[in-house]
Amino acid sequence: MEKIAVIIPTYNERNNAEHIIREIFKNVPDVHVRIVDDNSPDGTGAVVEKMMRDFPNLALFKREKKEGLGKAYIDAFGRIIKDGTFSHICMMDGDFSHDPSYLAQMIEQAKNFGVVVGSRYVKGGGTYGWELWRRVLSRGANFYCRLVTGISVHDCTGGFNLIDINFLKKIDFSKFNASGYAFIMELKYSLYKLGVSFKEVPIIFKNRQEGESKISGHIISEGIVAPWKMRFKK
Repeated sequence: MEKIAVIIPTYNERNNAEHIIREIFKNVPDVHVRIVDDNSPDGTGAVVEKMMRDFPNLALFKREKKEGLGKAYIDAFGRIIKDGTFSHICMMDGDFSHDPSYLAQMIEQAKNFGVVVGSRYVKGGGTYGWELWRRVLSRGANFYCRLVTGISVHDCTGGFNLIDINFLKKIDFSKFNASGYAFIMELKYSLYKLGVSFKEVPIIFKNRQEGESKISGHIISEGIVAPWKMRFKK
């Protein structure tokens, strides 16, 4: 039987944490949720610890400091792979930009594909509540990544992904150094180069409900350089 770990990296997501956890278990009660918190000063971790009393499939991975999205995911991947009981890992944002109602459909598609992407850029997908500059930036980044790397995935930067853990085991994450969404591009490219089958499920990506966006100048510049590094990495 499939055993799925939903990984949600958090930093100052206190106002979203409880709601997203409840919605996930409401839609897919049998999954296991792992919150990876980078020592949020707003007390996100404490909210999760309190909820663990009521949700046996919920756990908190505590990290000492904020090191970026990539480090948080690599840490969580290692822990879940070491556990040895999980079949799939789902990557998901904790700010409701990724709607938990899509999870059941993605899990169903994972029976036939190695990677299922919650995609904004296939027919039926899109974004809601974004400013024009962010829509242009995101579409441009995905076109740029496909052009440079040759990857056939339409949504290269999207963080809503369900992955067969057997393929994650084949990736050497010690060679990854991206801290932002470039990490997601490199992960998908690595899986693509392994010959893993991809399925893109259309989603509507909504602007975060609470808190501040994590996009920064560093993340944008990192995303510009990353596709070239990926393409010419030995």
